[in-house]
Amino acid sequence: MEGQLVWKDEYNIGIDIIDKEHERLFKIINKLFRFTDEKSKSQWACQEGIKFFKDHAAKHFTEEEGYMEAVGYERLAAHRHIHQEFRERTLPALEAELEQTDYSADAVGHFLGVCAGWLIGHTLMEDRAIAGKSRSRWMELLSEKEQEEMKEVILQLMYDLFRLEASVISETYGGERFGKGIYHRLVYGTDQEEEKWEIFLVFEEKLLLNTVGKAMGIKTNKLNTILMNAARYTARQFAGCVKEHLPDMEGYELKEENLLTYEEFQDVFEHEKLQVSLLFDTGEGYFAYCVLARRSMKKAGAAPIGSDNALAEVEKYLMKREDHLKKESRLKKKVLVVDDSITIRQGIRKLLADDYDVALAPSGTAAIRCVILDRPDLVLLDYEMPVCDGQQVLEMLRSEEALADIPIIFLTGKTDPETVRRLVALKPDGYLVKCLKPSQIKQKIDDYFERDRSPMR
Repeated sequence: MEGQLVWKDEYNIGIDIIDKEHERLFKIINKLFRFTDEKSKSQWACQEGIKFFKDHAAKHFTEEEGYMEAVGYERLAAHRHIHQEFRERTLPALEAELEQTDYSADAVGHFLGVCAGWLIGHTLMEDRAIAGKSRSRWMELLSEKEQEEMKEVILQLMYDLFRLEASVISETYGGERFGKGIYHRLVYGTDQEEEKWEIFLVFEEKLLLNTVGKAMGIKTNKLNTILMNAARYTARQFAGCVKEHLPDMEGYELKEENLLTYEEFQDVFEHEKLQVSLLFDTGEGYFAYCVLARRSMKKAGAAPIGSDNALAEVEKYLMKREDHLKKESRLKKKVLVVDDSITIRQGIRKLLADDYDVALAPSGTAAIRCVILDRPDLVLLDYEMPVCDGQQVLEMLRSEEALADIPIIFLTGKTDPETVRRLVALKPDGYLVKCLKPSQIKQKIDDYFERDRSPMR
């Protein structure tokens, strides 16, 4: 099992006690990567190595939280919650997988890959924020208590409505696509208050078929108007029940309802900071629940659905969606664009959208989630990202057997010989210089898919 975490200067946040522990955790992960390559080592020894990592991580979390408390760090509660989620949810789930597979090579690889990815992302995003070197993307999230209450409500509703034992996959879902999704937007407001609340419910198609569809006795493998309207009203009741547990939404009523395309939904994550962004695995498909509060409500691209036009709008939405899925399955290759610049991401999406199914990710850690949830045919990966950079993303993907063959082309703004040498040494499937004319970038992507997939220069 190949894998190596390279300690870099940007991992140092400038707080000696934290930097030393981070570097030590990196070394422990690297030792475990090397350790798993030695076939003669026993399962017991592997278990002890993983236990050592867990114990050391827990000790580090406690010390880091102690430092934050001592300096009066304002996001201590949120930071502690992130530690707690990793310690009490992520690690136990990984350990259960290890035990169920009798510590298979794949399960050990999964454990190390997740821990490495989490450690890189957390160090470079949340931990750098302690020293004022970055801003957490999730600054607007509800308090830990409110988040926990909402999760419990949603999990209970899932069980009450559909007898599904769901589990929380992420508390910071970044809008990544999963399967064939339905994107439902509900806007709540009052006649007096200027502020509006938007709730987004995302259902994987098979989840609706296996829950609402079965409850209605509908035997179909695709969505129809009857099923969609039933799903809409189920979703409205679902959102209403959860809304009761948001104190700030007391007295708010439903003002607008829309069915969105994935692009319209993804645009929210490109421009807004959400108060809630939860992703669930129900066992029958994925489900996401997201909440956004704002004063100046952005108009949705989709037409509002009312009692007078519901039938026509739902039918129109399904027809448009079906046409899109057919074209996508027949013609369009999936391209994931990973870049920390919203200008670059949106520019490339606009450039490629007519001929390719384009997904966007603003960071390296978001890219990993995107690849796992919706495997692309090509990744255009920014090499110089400030958080989890292109090299780290490439190395993590290449270390996972199931993802190792996904083509990766670096995006770079530099053309000096040293940068080019470093890029080529990493053996990507090619690289593209961002300063090329848009028509040249488009042509090179077209050539890559249409010809012999020779390395791109």
